[in-house]
Amino acid sequence: MAERRAYRITGRVQGVGYRYFARGHARSLGLKGWVRNRSDGSVELHAEGPAERLDALEALLRQGPPHGDVTGLDRLAPDAGEVYGDFELRFG
Repeated sequence: MAERRAYRITGRVQGVGYRYFARGHARSLGLKGWVRNRSDGSVELHAEGPAERLDALEALLRQGPPHGDVTGLDRLAPDAGEVYGDFELRFG
């Protein structure tokens, strides 16, 4: 059964390829959802899939890409009504 999770990731996560890192891993895990930069310098990510795959993604999100520095990962309330397609980058 699919589960939904949403995160706010803080630290040096913009300008270091974090969204592309997250999208690549989410797609390789077969997850649906999206990731975007927030105006406050953080990154927001929403994902849907099996719990064990979401756990694997969460561990990767805590690591981040080589040039990033994740200092925080907070869970947000996921949007239950949105229909996710392929895992995508969002802008704005």
